[in-house]
Amino acid sequence: MASAQHYHSPDSTRVAADTPANHAPISEREVEDVEARSTPRTPVIYEIVRRLGEEEMARPVVSLWWSGLAAGLSISFSLLAQAVLQQHLEPAGWRLLVTSFGYSIGFLMVVLGRQQLFTENTITVVLPVIADWSIGNLGRAARLWAVVLLANFAGTLFAAAFCSFTPAIDPDLKREMLELSRHALAYGWLDSMFRAIAAGFLIAAMVWLLPSAEGSQVWIIIVMTWLISAGGFLHIVAGSMEAFMLMWDGSVSVVQVLGGFIAPVLIGNVFGGTALFALLTYAQVMKEMK
Repeated sequence: MASAQHYHSPDSTRVAADTPANHAPISEREVEDVEARSTPRTPVIYEIVRRLGEEEMARPVVSLWWSGLAAGLSISFSLLAQAVLQQHLEPAGWRLLVTSFGYSIGFLMVVLGRQQLFTENTITVVLPVIADWSIGNLGRAARLWAVVLLANFAGTLFAAAFCSFTPAIDPDLKREMLELSRHALAYGWLDSMFRAIAAGFLIAAMVWLLPSAEGSQVWIIIVMTWLISAGGFLHIVAGSMEAFMLMWDGSVSVVQVLGGFIAPVLIGNVFGGTALFALLTYAQVMKEMK
């Protein structure tokens, strides 16, 4: 019995050393460091994104329109940047991986410039509607979606016309832009929709990650949007620039643009960003929110 009283388990010394009693108290400065380095809890991120959606729904229609128009013009630089990269790279299996970084340029301009992009609103606007379901909130969300989407299209339509009919873009670069644009209408209706679902989910994930990214927002935007391009997924606004380029060139008709691209990609982006990501996001915090 005496020997049993003096028995120590192999981990007893280590456990004792790890107890709080053997450590000096954490200073206030150290507590602040812990808080600064901690990732925000999921409900906090949810609340940030939800409040952002409420702020956007409360903005005047005129503000939404001009912000959406600016986003459409800015996103057109994605195709331009891709074409510039492709023009100066030799054909190789890895060329797509490099040119896809150009796709991120327009998104960086839009997101960091706080311009209105339709696919971002598939999560920011939906969260406050889900949290406080009412006809009024639903109407405000529908108003924002309609204004922003039309403004985005107006921006990309103008940008495509500018690139097609002015000498601002040299013929070789324009040829590369048209070549890159062909993938927008290269798929069947269902294929386009499912590729758009993936893109909608990735954009919604990007919006969700940004509040906790601190100084890494640029890298999150680049990685998420690069994956959309490299994976061959379809984004309704960035892809509309490509579709409109082909339309102005005479390669496709207006009916093909509306029915073969805009319709399936719009449905897919909304489903991926709203039905999948936004609803899953709300489901994981609904029991923690008052």
